[in-house]
Amino acid sequence: MATKVLKCKVKREKGYLYYLDKKGNVAKAKMARGKKKGGSPKVVVKAGIKRQAGYLYFIDKQGDVSMAKMARGGKKKKKKVVAKKKKKVVAKKKVAKKKKKVVKKKKKR
Repeated sequence: MATKVLKCKVKREKGYLYYLDKKGNVAKAKMARGKKKGGSPKVVVKAGIKRQAGYLYFIDKQGDVSMAKMARGGKKKKKKVVAKKKKKVVAKKKVAKKKKKVVKKKKKR
């Protein structure tokens, strides 16, 4: 369920995308259609909303700013730590040995 954060009653125009920008203001931008490119964003309402981690902020049907808890699911990842460090050290030693062999061959001639 979503909860209202700010009542701003934004009137929507057809063909525009309404969203919350990085600064927490309500902005609108012309949507791209076919070969036509979208427009640059314009601030509609200066709200200055501070975002909380784990929540999705959006403009609801009434034109107000609302937030809802993000659904996070899926399988948890296992940690891999030690294996990567050993491989890097071995690779550096092999490269150093190859360089020495090349240098020795040139001196013999």
